[in-house]
Amino acid sequence: MEAVLDDADLVAAAAGGSEHAFQRLYRQYVKPVYWIAYGLLSNAADAEDVAQETFVVAWRKLAGLELQGSSLLPWLATICRFQAANRLRSRRRDLAHRTELVDEAVPDTVNVEDQVIGADLAERITAEIDAMSEIDREIFRLCVVEGYGYQAAADSLSVGHGVVRNRLSRIRTRLRTTLTESES
Repeated sequence: MEAVLDDADLVAAAAGGSEHAFQRLYRQYVKPVYWIAYGLLSNAADAEDVAQETFVVAWRKLAGLELQGSSLLPWLATICRFQAANRLRSRRRDLAHRTELVDEAVPDTVNVEDQVIGADLAERITAEIDAMSEIDREIFRLCVVEGYGYQAAADSLSVGHGVVRNRLSRIRTRLRTTLTESES
């Protein structure tokens, strides 16, 4: 039978490096933290991620914590709120980017003649895409063809958000150059 320890004892032990103490804190508070995150995000997957991120941050910052009161939950709730706010900002950026892509891709009026491209241009674009590295082709497929946001594509490819953003910018420049050369 485990000794009954209050949060202050568990925090002190975890801050000293006790994974067992931190596991006890985690088991005790993961559900309330998840429900706080879910209440803020209204998305189960994001709430799970934020709950995990909350405990990762807590583990890193535990050494400097001076527990106020008898419960660790208010401190964890504060971390959770910050992590949820970060997640919401990320969602808004991804949504704004997807909206920008749609706005750029859809003209105000559609001229069928302008929409029809010649076989030569189609072959040149296909050749440019085929000449790309595998990761660039996947980024192109996910972001341009399937409409993924940067973070969704990055998660799918197990790379960073910045990698997707920078490579997609280069891909667009490369294809834009192909289109410009075809108009000359």
